[in-house]
Amino acid sequence: MRKQHPELRRPRRPPLRVPVAVSPTHAHLTAASIEALFCDHYRLHEHRRLGQPALYEAIETVTLIGPRGRLHKVPVIGPPRNANQVELSSTDALRLGIAAPLRRSGQIVRTPGILIEGPRTSLRLKHGVIRALHHVHMTPGDAARVAVHDGEHVDAVIRVQRPLMFLRDVLVRVSPEFRLELHLDADEANALGLKSGDQVELRKRSTSRAAASALAPR
Repeated sequence: MRKQHPELRRPRRPPLRVPVAVSPTHAHLTAASIEALFCDHYRLHEHRRLGQPALYEAIETVTLIGPRGRLHKVPVIGPPRNANQVELSSTDALRLGIAAPLRRSGQIVRTPGILIEGPRTSLRLKHGVIRALHHVHMTPGDAARVAVHDGEHVDAVIRVQRPLMFLRDVLVRVSPEFRLELHLDADEANALGLKSGDQVELRKRSTSRAAASALAPR
């Protein structure tokens, strides 16, 4: 008889199936930065809607310039934000020569800067470059199904290939404005054999593993 993976035996509650969204390197910009890079009173033009209801990929792109290289045609994500933030994959961070820290979106204190080139001019950011932590967006109803709260962590079970794989310590972000979706960068998705539209199962971590993770050095 085929043995079942020990972590899949007798789940306490049904797993939550979540679609995957693979995020390429991209930039979130303030209205002032958009005007500086493109034109006075400039407004982004929507290219396509993203999984999260409020977000869209703009037609406009920028060039990212680091100490070691450039990345051309980097998507700008709208609408404008209150702070500039550039999210890189590990591969792109190495290509640019930027030591981008692994952070939750919005946590940009003590992060490196970057030079952004647009059609009008170039803009140097003093900070704001990160590698985004893998995270899952969900509504309060979704969170209740797996008994988690905003800021907690869960594990993802990946069944698209064999052997069975697990993605640990997925950050949970909860808001009524979110839509259920797991966000990975291109490097993570490639390593796990995932693409946008694939589904994974979310499972609440056991108390013992959650405690061990909290005590582990970062």
